[in-house]
Amino acid sequence: MKKYRVVIVGGGPAGAACAGKLIKAGLEPLVVDKQTFPRQKICAGWLTPGAFESLGVRPEEYPADLSVFPYLKVYLHGFPIRRRGKQYAIRRLEFDHWLLERSGAEVIHHEVKSIQPCERGYCLDGQIEAEILVGAGGTHCPVYRRFYAGTQPRSGAKIVALEDEFQHDWTDQVCRLWFFENGLPGYAWYVPKKGGFVNIGVGGNAEILQQRGATIQGQWEYLVAKIRRMGLVEKDNLNPRGYVYHLRGNDFKAPADNLYLIGDAAGLATLDMGEGIGPAILSGLLAADAILGCSPLRFDAVPRYSLLPPWLRWLARG
Repeated sequence: MKKYRVVIVGGGPAGAACAGKLIKAGLEPLVVDKQTFPRQKICAGWLTPGAFESLGVRPEEYPADLSVFPYLKVYLHGFPIRRRGKQYAIRRLEFDHWLLERSGAEVIHHEVKSIQPCERGYCLDGQIEAEILVGAGGTHCPVYRRFYAGTQPRSGAKIVALEDEFQHDWTDQVCRLWFFENGLPGYAWYVPKKGGFVNIGVGGNAEILQQRGATIQGQWEYLVAKIRRMGLVEKDNLNPRGYVYHLRGNDFKAPADNLYLIGDAAGLATLDMGEGIGPAILSGLLAADAILGCSPLRFDAVPRYSLLPPWLRWLARG
């Protein structure tokens, strides 16, 4: 049995950020992930400037391809609005690998199937023992399933999404977002990425789609037809992949000592844009602070909104 002070289940942005901060403080956490890195993860890859600020990295220091958008073209019920303010997009294949390597953590390729409390903390599959356990394995995180799902189900809206990322010799470099078009309770996107890639996708509130008798597949087909009419994408045989995640809801209360839940495992995606990477990174850093005894884990500092102006955030709280 291998024994560690801290074990982080999940090597994505939340887990890597947590591990990196712990290592800087002198701890040696273990990161466990069921996939090997670099691994393909289809994602729009949107990063706000705040994500780089959290990492203490200037965008120009990022070593892989980084798409820079001086503005976003947003359509509200078909009405176009230019939303100014620099935003970024990365490929998750590159970004997640860079972030995990940058952390300096020991990484084990292993799918966690069983977690049991033991005398010194938690035992994973009878092979790994941890005094402190961090769940950073995304929506389907085994730490969430084992300790939270039965008593603290996620309270934030469930979002279903379909998207595809592929090589494409794009000529239009404007990032486009369509909100509420075709009755979609969410938004669709077109993200041209540096290096000759494009990501397109749709995401919407699963419950509302069901109530309307609509499907995310139908919304995907509507988007594909639209961007083809616009001449943005001509590729045939698109291969969309589906996934689910949760918007920000009530924060979880740890049911046991030395147990933490961060990133998509904790359901921290922003309420307006469903942004997950920035909140994941920040939550990982906050969890590291809690483990180091700096402060209890609270997500007050994790933004609930990505683009909503401050005065509208105040109205939304009401």
